[in-house]
Amino acid sequence: MKELLLYMAKSLVDHPDDVTVTEIPGETPVLELRVNPEDMGKVIGRQGRIAKEIRTIVKAVAQRQGKKVSVEIVDA
Repeated sequence: MKELLLYMAKSLVDHPDDVTVTEIPGETPVLELRVNPEDMGKVIGRQGRIAKEIRTIVKAVAQRQGKKVSVEIVDA
């Protein structure tokens, strides 16, 4: 799922080299997505629509694998 999130984020932004995903282990692992500050709007979208869809896709893939995961978009 980390690779999927990285791929999706890099496809959306103008500065793909600045995209990082950090996995924080736990009962429900958290994937922290960091992008260049100039690209935050492209990852979040209007009224958070893109961020919501990113979370939906990652959670759906995780569920198919029998796992749970949470996606957080963090300021750099």
